[in-house]
Amino acid sequence: MNRNAKRALVLALVVVVGMAFRVSWNALRDIAKAIGADNVAATLYPFVVDGLMALALVAALVLTDEARRFALRVLAGYTLASLVLNYVHGLLPELHAESIGWSRLAEGNLTNWALVLLATSLPVGSIYFGSDLVAKVLHHRPAIEPDKQESTHTRAYRSTPEQDEPPVEQARPVEEVDSSPVAPVEPIEVRPQLAVAAEGTRPRRATGRVPVAARSTRPTRTEVELLAEARSLTESWPVEKLTGEGIRKALRTSPAKARVVRETLKAERERDAAAAVAG
Repeated sequence: MNRNAKRALVLALVVVVGMAFRVSWNALRDIAKAIGADNVAATLYPFVVDGLMALALVAALVLTDEARRFALRVLAGYTLASLVLNYVHGLLPELHAESIGWSRLAEGNLTNWALVLLATSLPVGSIYFGSDLVAKVLHHRPAIEPDKQESTHTRAYRSTPEQDEPPVEQARPVEEVDSSPVAPVEPIEVRPQLAVAAEGTRPRRATGRVPVAARSTRPTRTEVELLAEARSLTESWPVEKLTGEGIRKALRTSPAKARVVRETLKAERERDAAAAVAG
């Protein structure tokens, strides 16, 4: 639907709502006088009821999800209330008089009380529901579609291949060709020269095996040597202190070898303790 069709549709809606308000205005004004409102209040009463209906309609068009359902419920509730009051106005001929004072809206007490409660609660409800709808509209943030989340600034900073666009070749300036005759050029004798390495060439870093001089002078210890050294270092340690981290720091070895030594020392301690108990 193009923009002109949308404008025509909105204009038609405004015209229909305006005519419906004018039809309902007399009934709601007379109902307001019947429940004790003065002339000014009775004149403003239709704007309170039907005006909130228009506000709820606009809010339902703007809001989404649960907020939209709330606006539709308010619209339906006030539409039903306005329909009931218009129906009561059509049933009671005394409400059509030029000078209407405080009177009953129904013959039965319960029915009259219910109608009076309905008519008097609508202005209060308009304040509450109208404020809530306006707050929901002001705090509403429309959802962004996934394909529109990418901003134009992000696309502008992308390179040409990332934008899936063919690169644009810049036109090279056309050089003017001189049409004047060119003088013959004498041949230049070329002497062979030895290739000289470029002075600015930086030496490459040496890769490969580490030189012997840079290696550690400490020899690699076998498991037997590590175990013997651990026995001498941890001889006075209690069993609770035999941890992998403590042995690793004392022997200065890897965590894996320290764990193996720890398990061996603990097994020896348990074996010695069992032999002592048996003896």
